[in-house]
Amino acid sequence: MPPNTTRWTFLVTTLAAFMVSLDNLVVTTALPAIRTALDADLEDLEWTVNAYTLTFGVLLLTGASLGERFGRRRILGLGIALFTVASALAALAPNIGTLIAARAVQGVGGAMILPLTLTLLSAAVSPERRGAALGVWGAVSGLGVAFGPLVGGAIVDGWAWQWIFWINVPVGLALAPIALRRLAPDRGAAQRLDLPGLALVTVGLFGVVWGLVRGNAAGWGSLEVVGSLVAGGVVTALFVAWEARTEHPMLPLRLFRSRGFAASNVTALLFSFGMFGSIFLLAQFLQTVQGSGPFEAGLKMLPWTAMPMLVAPLAGPLSDRIGGRPLLVVGLLMQAAGLAWLAANMSADTPYSTQWPAFVVSGIGMALFFVPIANVVLGSVPERDTGVASGANNAIREIGGVFGVAVLAAVFSHTGSYASAQEYSDGTSIATWVGAGVVLAGAVAALFVPGLRKPAADPAPLPVREPEPIAA
Repeated sequence: MPPNTTRWTFLVTTLAAFMVSLDNLVVTTALPAIRTALDADLEDLEWTVNAYTLTFGVLLLTGASLGERFGRRRILGLGIALFTVASALAALAPNIGTLIAARAVQGVGGAMILPLTLTLLSAAVSPERRGAALGVWGAVSGLGVAFGPLVGGAIVDGWAWQWIFWINVPVGLALAPIALRRLAPDRGAAQRLDLPGLALVTVGLFGVVWGLVRGNAAGWGSLEVVGSLVAGGVVTALFVAWEARTEHPMLPLRLFRSRGFAASNVTALLFSFGMFGSIFLLAQFLQTVQGSGPFEAGLKMLPWTAMPMLVAPLAGPLSDRIGGRPLLVVGLLMQAAGLAWLAANMSADTPYSTQWPAFVVSGIGMALFFVPIANVVLGSVPERDTGVASGANNAIREIGGVFGVAVLAAVFSHTGSYASAQEYSDGTSIATWVGAGVVLAGAVAALFVPGLRKPAADPAPLPVREPEPIAA
C-alpha cells in the first residue's frame, strides 16, 4: 500500500475511533445539567447513556459484516455521515425523549465506524508494525473514553450541554469525504447479512436491559420486570442457538473455540461492566455531592483520564515484547484497586487528596488494558476472521458497559438516592464496590489469555555430503 494511503488510513481511522469512543462517556459530566434542563430522572439519564451503547454494541457485528460485503471504505464513510447527522439532532433535542432517540441513532453510526477503523488500519500496516499501530489505535480509543468526562465538563461550563454533540459535526464533515476519497478500496469476503440473528440479539438484550433499568421503579417482582428479564434471557438463548446452526452467523461461535479469543472477550466484558458503571455514578458524585462544577469534576478526574496518554506509548511496544496477558492482568488489578479505594473513601467531605491517588492507579490500569486488547483479540483468530473478531470484541465490550450502567445504577437506586449527599454517597459507595469486584473477576479471566508465543527456531541446516569420487 502506498505510504500516502497508509498515512491517510492512520489519520482517518484513529480520529474516527476517537470521536466514536468519546461519545461513550462525554455525557457523564453533563448529566446533572441535562437532568435540570430537560427535567429528567435517573431512569432517563440511564437511557441517555445506554441508548447509545446498546445500539452501538448490538450493531457492531452488523457494521463489520456490511463492510465485508459492500466495502469497508464505503461503509466507514456512510457511518461517519450518519453519526454526524445524529450528533446534530441530539444537540437540537427539545426534550429527553428526542435526545435518547438521537443517541440511539448515534450508536448506529458508531457501529458502522469502529470495527472498520480497526480492520482498515490492520490491513494498511505491515505485520511487524501492526502491534505498535494497533496499540496506538487502542490508546486513542481509550483516550476518547477516558477524556469524555473532562471534555463534557469543559463544554458544559464554557457553553452549554448541547455543544458536547455539536463538536462532532465539523469533525464528521471533514472525515467523511476523506474516508471516501483517500482510503484504499478494501473489501473482505462477501457475507450474507444475518437478519434473524440481528433481530434476536436486539430484542434479547433490550429485554434484559429494560428489566434492569426498570427494576427499582416498577419493583423487582413485578410482571413488567420479571417478564422483561425472562423474555430477554430466552430470546438471547435463541440467538445463541441460531448462531450455532445458521450458515452465515453474525457471531461465529467457532471463534470461541480459541482460548485467547474467549478469554480476552470475557475480560473485556467484565472490564467495561465495572468501569462504565462506576464512572456513570462517580462523575455525578463529584457534582451532586461535593459541589464541583462540570469542568471542575472533569478536571479532578484528569489524573485518571490522562494516564493512558502517558502510559500507552510505553505499553504498546512492551505488549509486542512480552505479550498482552501480563499487561491485561496488571491493568485490571490496578483498575479494581483504584475503584475499591474510591468506594472505601466516599463521603461528602472526602478531601481530593484522598481521591486523586485512586484516579492515578485506575488510569494506569485503564491504559494497560486498552493498549494490548485489540492485538490479543486479532492475534487469536485467522486473518480472514479479523473483521468479525474486531466487531465481536467491541460489541461485547460495549454490551458490558450497558449492563454495568444498568446494574450499578440499580444497586445505587436500591441503596441510595438523590435526596441528600449522604444517601447519594452511600449508594455510590456500594455500587462502586460491586464495580471493583467485577473488574477483579476480569483480572482472573485475563489469566487464561495465552502468553506470548516465541517464534520457532529455524531448523538446523542439513549436512552437506561431499560427492563420492567416480571410479576410474
